[in-house]
Amino acid sequence: MRILLTNDDGISAPGLKVAEEIAASIAGPEDEVWVVAPAFEQSAVSHCVSYVRAMRIEPLGPRRFAVEGSPADCAIAGILDVMGGEPPDLLISGVNRGHNVAEDTLYSGTIGGALEGMFQGVKSIALSQYYGPDHGEGKDAFDSSRAHGAEVVRSLLEADRWTDRGRGVLYNVNFPAVTAEATRGIKTTFQGSRPGPTFGVQPQTAPNGRRYLWLTHNHGNAAVAEGGDARECHDGWITVTPLVPDLTAHDMIDPLSQTLNRSWGANGGL
Repeated sequence: MRILLTNDDGISAPGLKVAEEIAASIAGPEDEVWVVAPAFEQSAVSHCVSYVRAMRIEPLGPRRFAVEGSPADCAIAGILDVMGGEPPDLLISGVNRGHNVAEDTLYSGTIGGALEGMFQGVKSIALSQYYGPDHGEGKDAFDSSRAHGAEVVRSLLEADRWTDRGRGVLYNVNFPAVTAEATRGIKTTFQGSRPGPTFGVQPQTAPNGRRYLWLTHNHGNAAVAEGGDARECHDGWITVTPLVPDLTAHDMIDPLSQTLNRSWGANGGL
């Protein structure tokens, strides 16, 4: 098996090392693990691609490359160029430092890398590690993902459900902010929805008098309905959420069509 790794925390991120351990365990000594990751952190860039500028790519060692671009750029570069045009059998994006659940899913560069892999016809999985109070000084913040990551990936490969919907499906996996032993198990979940907006702002005035804004992340994982990724991961479960790129609210098409047709006719439309 040939596995391609990327992330959004950057080529030097500790979570990428965990992903390399997971991939090495799955691929085995006779197969190949390739790393094509951003040269610097690209968190919250979603599915951004470098469409209007070139991306520099730098070899750092055997089957290891840094790209001045987004995680989606890295997936494209890895699949179409670095690996010689021979697609990998699997793309893993992560392991992200922090969870990617609920609305975070739409902002996440980790998800963006896996989404591009899916668009390129490659089986793709996003892995993220939730941080919390159990990740204190001297503790391995990636304990749960390090211990259970390979088993989860193997289970998804064995399930072999990748082409069920339209252009395909990718899997968003989140590991809880507890130790490997305290991890309660695995649950298949839906993408949750937190109350209120995802981000706020914190103004700050620099010494030169110029005004800046820092983004702050609002939390509310415990308030998500049971069965949602944010709630279940918060409660200590590994969550697996199947994602598709179709953002259409299909249940609204018929009622909206009826409303618009009535309105159009009432206003003299065709």
